[in-house]
Amino acid sequence: MNLNNIKSILFLGIGGIGMSALAKYFIAKGINVYGYDKTPSDMTAALTDLGAKITFIDNAKCIENAFDLVVYTPAMPKDSFLLNYFQQSTIPLMKRSQALGLITENNFTIAVSGSHGKTTVSSMIAFLLKECGIDCSAFLGGVSVNFNSNYVQGKSDVVVVEADEFDRSFMTLSPNIIVLTSIDTDHLDIYGTRENIVISFLEFLKKLDDIGILIHNEKVIDEILIRGKKKIYGFQKGDYKATGLKIYPTHSTFSINDSEEVFKLNYNGRHNIENALAAISVGLTMGISLDKMVSAIEKFKGIKRRFEVIFQNEKYVYIDDYAHHPAEIEALVSSVKEIFPDKRILSIFQPHLYSRTKDLCVDFARSLDLSDEVILLPLYPARELPINGVTSHIVSEKMKTNVKVVDKTDLITTINGCNFDVILTIGAGDISGCISDIKNYLSTK
Repeated sequence: MNLNNIKSILFLGIGGIGMSALAKYFIAKGINVYGYDKTPSDMTAALTDLGAKITFIDNAKCIENAFDLVVYTPAMPKDSFLLNYFQQSTIPLMKRSQALGLITENNFTIAVSGSHGKTTVSSMIAFLLKECGIDCSAFLGGVSVNFNSNYVQGKSDVVVVEADEFDRSFMTLSPNIIVLTSIDTDHLDIYGTRENIVISFLEFLKKLDDIGILIHNEKVIDEILIRGKKKIYGFQKGDYKATGLKIYPTHSTFSINDSEEVFKLNYNGRHNIENALAAISVGLTMGISLDKMVSAIEKFKGIKRRFEVIFQNEKYVYIDDYAHHPAEIEALVSSVKEIFPDKRILSIFQPHLYSRTKDLCVDFARSLDLSDEVILLPLYPARELPINGVTSHIVSEKMKTNVKVVDKTDLITTINGCNFDVILTIGAGDISGCISDIKNYLSTK
């Protein structure tokens, strides 16, 4: 399909973070954008302000319009009236990943892949390129604080995208540079085994042509056996290493390969230094000098719900994070312990997906045990139907630290009975709805 011929497009699930970025892209191109979502949100309101026409009724109302293309998210329920209608119609229907794939075909594409860190690295790359004179576009899996958006409009043919392994979505992309941050066990409902996950990542890497470049974390060096041009970043080995690393309560500083240029990263956490290394590696690959990137990295403000400092005073620190995999929780809590070594940490976690909780409950317990106290909220099902016996309790039962499982209505009362200096809210579900209540509680305590 030639996207240049599209005059009208409908998005099913338009309020999702990936879908809304695509919708913003087509709105910017002057295309009539329509959408359906289950409930109104800040994202649907922002799209409406940009000119999108959105309904929240899953019925024939949308069908009164003529569409050249319908794009849907895999999160759409299988019994959705609109999804089933368009699956049987003659109007072209494609997944979000397929539409994004078409966009990458005619652009120089930097695809950020990996089990963790995709949104942060993508946002860092987009901001760094913009600041250093490469006017890229970017489709982000979160809201960049610098851009105040999950979509970045650019004038060049350089595009930054997240290469999502879920549902093998990244196989639709046409990358020129691939960044690989990590390979971890996740989405076993799709892949079944870790071996299949690795195989899928390797298949994605093969999409690079003869002059394509792979930039990958030192942690996956033993699993990436492909030939061709590749660069490695990390703390211990590789082409681009962080040296002279210093971590402070408010920022970190480091150099690349003992160079004279000292980077200051105001977006804290050891894992975010690693993410910055990935972005800097892309900049060097694109011909940008280290001295130019120093200023850009210092100006980077982060992504909402990724190590976001919500509240801080002399007594308490409150950080919110989207982490929803054991490895991400371990990186988060370990970074907080490194920054605040003498502080007691209370982690509030909402498990995300029945399948992930069932498959990784032991690892969730182990990573959460790094905290001093833990509160578990009821599991957030997202796109899944319940699995018998799978609740937040299967995590708490395997934990060693002090843990309570409570409803959100009892959260503030439970927090009040805990001994802490730092609060972390962790999860990809609707735990974000608790942020303002916790912030208000701390501000009066």
